[in-house]
Amino acid sequence: MFQNPLNPWSHTEFGKSIAAGCELFERTTRRYGKPEWNLPTTEVNGVRTPVEVRSIWEKPFCRLLYFDRKLTRPLRSPQPRVLIVAPMSGHYATLLRGTVEAFLPTHEVYITDWSDARMVPLAAGRFDLDDYVDYVIEMLHVLAATCTSSRSASLGAGGGGGLHHGSRSRSVRAAVDDADGRPDRYPPQSDAVNNLAAERGIDWFHNNVITKVPFPHPGVMRDVYPGFLQLSGFITMNLDRHTDAHKALFSNLVKGDGDLVDKHREFYDEYLAVMDLTAEYYLQTVDVVFVKHALPKGEMTHRGKPVDPSKIKRVALMTVEGEKDDISGLGQTEATHALCTSIPDHRRVHYVQKGVGHYGVFNGSRFRSEIVPRISDFMVSAANTRLPLVAAAE
Repeated sequence: MFQNPLNPWSHTEFGKSIAAGCELFERTTRRYGKPEWNLPTTEVNGVRTPVEVRSIWEKPFCRLLYFDRKLTRPLRSPQPRVLIVAPMSGHYATLLRGTVEAFLPTHEVYITDWSDARMVPLAAGRFDLDDYVDYVIEMLHVLAATCTSSRSASLGAGGGGGLHHGSRSRSVRAAVDDADGRPDRYPPQSDAVNNLAAERGIDWFHNNVITKVPFPHPGVMRDVYPGFLQLSGFITMNLDRHTDAHKALFSNLVKGDGDLVDKHREFYDEYLAVMDLTAEYYLQTVDVVFVKHALPKGEMTHRGKPVDPSKIKRVALMTVEGEKDDISGLGQTEATHALCTSIPDHRRVHYVQKGVGHYGVFNGSRFRSEIVPRISDFMVSAANTRLPLVAAAE
């Protein structure tokens, strides 16, 4: 009513303030659905090229999406394949839209599209950390089976689970991936997330953050860690920043600054869209990764078999961290190198991006201009060393 130009109040400071307040209230109470990819085209060798997003592998809790570039002319040489393992941290894979967009001009891009647990019927069974690893292995095998023309199949492990078993990957990139989250080993900014798990213990999480999917969702009665609780945790960690952003939105709505308002809407439409995680996956991850620190201690197992990163020999490894990351603090991703002791020094790189936080490691202008070129150069270099295609880590 207060945005209707026929209402004389809509042209006054009072009317604009009422309309702005109503929009803020509506946006903070809305349930945001899964965003669209909205990547209709990309530019390959200077030619604007249509992109079709299609699923090439599917199970109840995940789809493997391929961003098929409809090339009008053949490439002079095959481009590297990139599998982006989206983190299962509550957000949809579309949060990595900028990551996909940055790689599309020069790579064949695949991404894991994890399912919202509230949409998976209880009859589909459970999904825990062991299942997660199984899914990633199966997807790597799918890429290996179809990788007949490309010189390299590359793995970008944005959310963990990539350093395990056999794959046909020649290079592994781990970004914002807590290989070692023990809080006594790294700077204070990494303590908040890790200390919470250590202080509370797994029983506290089971009793306080797990609930059942309500009717009428397809996953009714499934035990989940609900998205709205995850979102409250995300926002609380940077409450001042989010409060200031919404104050700025109110001010810009009153002033009628459409560009800044659109940028805010675009970011928060994505950021506030969250999905439920299965309780067994969430609890097992908290227990294994943040309470027991099983991987760096050499105690992690998969289906009863030990996970030993020191057996990884025939891949190249690149890790990327953000200087101002307040979620995965400096050193936690770099620790991957200390675990993968059998990879020769000339096949490994660690890079710290100055001036970026957690989100900036995989999105934004510095990611596009400084991180992506380094990753691409690293993958090309790894492919040119004529490494065997099979990477084994039993």
